[in-house]
Amino acid sequence: MRKINRYPVRGAGNSMRGCCRRAGYFRVVFNFFIIVLCRYLPSLRLKNFFYRLVGIRVGRGVSVGLMAMMDIFYPQYISIGENTVIGYNVTLLAHEFLVPEYRLGPVEIGANVMIGANSTVLPGVRIGDGAVIGAGSLVNRDIPPGVLACGVPARVKNKVDLTAKTSQ
Repeated sequence: MRKINRYPVRGAGNSMRGCCRRAGYFRVVFNFFIIVLCRYLPSLRLKNFFYRLVGIRVGRGVSVGLMAMMDIFYPQYISIGENTVIGYNVTLLAHEFLVPEYRLGPVEIGANVMIGANSTVLPGVRIGDGAVIGAGSLVNRDIPPGVLACGVPARVKNKVDLTAKTSQ
C-alpha cells in the first residue's frame, strides 16, 4: 500500500487550482527552471548537484538519464539511493492532483536500483535495494528488494541475481 497523505479541497474547483499557492509560487518557479535544466544536462555530476539544490536526496554514483522528470512541486519528498540508474524519460511524482483532493507521498528509491526508460513512479512508493523496473512500467505500489517488476501496473516477475556478473 502506498504511503500517501490526502488533502481535501474546500470550495469550488479542483485541487490543481491552488497548487502554486500551497507549494510556494517562487519555490515552484525555481524548482521548475532547475529541474527542466537537468532534463537536458549531459553531466551527471552537475545534474546531481542541481537535484540536491531543489531538495532531492541523491546518493553517490546516481545516474539520471536524459529527459527524466522529477516532481517540481514537492521534490523534497524524493530520495534516490547510491549507484542507482534512472532511465530516459522516467517520471518521479511525489504528488497527485485529483478533482476533490490532492495527495502527497514520499518516493523512496533504494540503492543499486535500475528504472527502465519511460517508467512512471507514483507518490508514496518505495522501491527496494537492487530492484529492476522494466521499461514503460507504472509503479503504483511498493517493490521489494532484488526483484524484477514490469508492466502497467508494475508486477513482480522474478528475483534478480544481484551477484551475477556479465561476461565480456
